[in-house]
Amino acid sequence: MDEFDVVVLGTGAAGLTAAIRAHAGGAKVGVFEKGDKIGGTSAWSGGMIWIPNNHHMAELGIHDSAEESLAYIMSLSHGMIEEELARAFVDVGPEMVRWMETNTPAQFEIVEGFPDYHPEFPFGKTAGGRSMECPLFSFRELGPWADRMTRSYFFTLPLTMAESTIGGGVHGEVSGEELQRRIDAQEWGCGHSLVGRLLKGCLDRGIEPVTDARAVELVMEDGKVSGVKFEGKDGPFEVKARAGVVLATGGFEWNPEMVKSFLRGPMTSPVSIPTNTGDGLKMSMKAGASLGNMREAWWMPAVEIPGDRGDGRPMQYIFQGERSRPGAIMVNRTGKRFTNEAANYNAFGAAFHVQDVAKFTYINLPCWSICDQASIDRYGFIRTAPGEKVLDWVMRADTISGLAETLGVSPDALEDTVARWNANVRAGSDPDFGRGDSAQDNWWGDATQRGQKSATLGTLEKGPFYAVEVTSGSLGTKGGPKTDTEARVLDLDGAPIPGLYAAGNVMASAMGMTYGGAGGTLGPGMVFGYLAGRHVAERARTLVNR
Repeated sequence: MDEFDVVVLGTGAAGLTAAIRAHAGGAKVGVFEKGDKIGGTSAWSGGMIWIPNNHHMAELGIHDSAEESLAYIMSLSHGMIEEELARAFVDVGPEMVRWMETNTPAQFEIVEGFPDYHPEFPFGKTAGGRSMECPLFSFRELGPWADRMTRSYFFTLPLTMAESTIGGGVHGEVSGEELQRRIDAQEWGCGHSLVGRLLKGCLDRGIEPVTDARAVELVMEDGKVSGVKFEGKDGPFEVKARAGVVLATGGFEWNPEMVKSFLRGPMTSPVSIPTNTGDGLKMSMKAGASLGNMREAWWMPAVEIPGDRGDGRPMQYIFQGERSRPGAIMVNRTGKRFTNEAANYNAFGAAFHVQDVAKFTYINLPCWSICDQASIDRYGFIRTAPGEKVLDWVMRADTISGLAETLGVSPDALEDTVARWNANVRAGSDPDFGRGDSAQDNWWGDATQRGQKSATLGTLEKGPFYAVEVTSGSLGTKGGPKTDTEARVLDLDGAPIPGLYAAGNVMASAMGMTYGGAGGTLGPGMVFGYLAGRHVAERARTLVNR
C-alpha cells in the first residue's frame, strides 16, 4: 500500500494548489485524478482568479483593502455567506498570490478594466483590478505531460482572456502570424495556462498525478481520516494518508439525482467536465460532514447545439456574449422580455427559477434569444464569424411575427416587445430592466463600444430574424461539506473531522449564492486549497514530532 502524508483528490486549480503548498510545508504528497486526463473544469475555464486587494492592484495605482472587499462581498450575501469564511478568503487571497508567484511557475497579471460583477454595490470595482490571469504558458515545459491535460472546447487556447472579446480584446487584434507562432510553440492561455503552470509546479517538486483513479471511500480510524479507497484501471486499491486527505473533486452537476435533490431550480445544461458527479460530496457525507450551500450553483445560461462534444454528451455552449450584444433580446413563452439580458451569468440563473404559483410552471422556461441580421452581420453568432452564414439549426424567419410562429409565442406580443425595446433604445435606456446601467453590462457585447450603453443597447430592425432556445446551465455546483477557515471539513456538531479538508467546488462555497467578479470560482478555490495545504502540512509535522 502506498503511503503519503497528504493525499489530494482532484487536479484542478484547487487541488494542485493544495498539493504544492503541502509539499512546501514538508509533506509527502500524492495527487490522484478520476479522469484519464488532468485539469478538471479549471482547464476548461477562462483561467481567471478573482482576488481582492492583490498586490498588482497597488502596482497599477488601484486602491483596495481587506475591509472594503469584505464589505462588497457581504453586501451581496442575502444571508447566505459565512462572514468568517469570506474574511479568510479576503485576508489570505493576497498572500496566496504572492506565495504562488514566488514559489511556483504561476504568475498573474490584472485583466485591465474588467469590472466586478456587481460593481455598483458598496466598494465594487467599476474599472476592475480584482480579476487576474496568467500569461501564455508553453506546454513544451511539461515534457511528456504536455498532452495529458483535458482540452477546453470553450476557449481558443492561443489567446489570453485579456486578448479575447470577453476580457477586453477586439476580435482579430492578434495577428494570424502571431497565433500560428503560439500554436507552433504550444503557448496556451486561459485555463490551460493556469493549470499548466500549477502542474509544472507539482512536477518540479516530484509530484506526478495518478490518473484513472476514482476515489470511492475515505478510510476512517478512530474517527480520523487515514486513507482513501480507489477504483483504478487495474482494479481497486488503497492509499494511506498519514496526516490528511484534501477533497478537490469538483461539484455534482453531472449527477442527475443530486441535482434533483439539492439545487433550487432547473439545471439541465452543465458546461463542465463530466467527471463532476459528486464523489467528494458522497465521501464527506459518509464521514459525517455537515453540508452547506447545497441549493446553489455557478449558474450559466447555455444553448444546446446539435451533436455531441466528443465524449458522447450534448454540446452545451456558454451563452454570454451573444445575449449581451446590441440587436439581441431574450423573451419567454409569453413573448415578453423578462430580465436584463446583459446581467452577469451567475445572477442571470435566478431568472430561470421564477415560478407562476397558480400554474405551477417556471415562467421563463422555455425562453429564447432573438437577434436581427444587422447583429449577425456585425458580430456573427454561435460558432460563426461576422458575415458568415448562420448555422442551419438556428431558427429564423423573415419577420418578427413569422419568428413568433416558429417559436410558438404570440406574434402580437413579440411584435409589441420588439417595438418597445426599439423605442427605448432610441431613447437611450432600458427602463424595464436597466440593461446598460451597470459597468458590468457595458463590458460585454460590443467590445469597440466598451464602457458605453451602446455596447449592449441596439435595435432589432433588419430581417431576417434569428432565435435559439436558452437553457439553465452551470459551470459547476457550489454546495458541499462545510469547512472552517483552515479548510477543515466540519462534522454535524461544527467540529473539524480530523484529517479531512475540502477546497474548490466540492466544498460549501465561501461566496454563498453570489459571484464577486470574473474568476470568482477559481480564486476562492485556490485560496482554500492553499489553506488546506498549509494546515495539513503542519498537521503532518505535528504527527511526526509526537
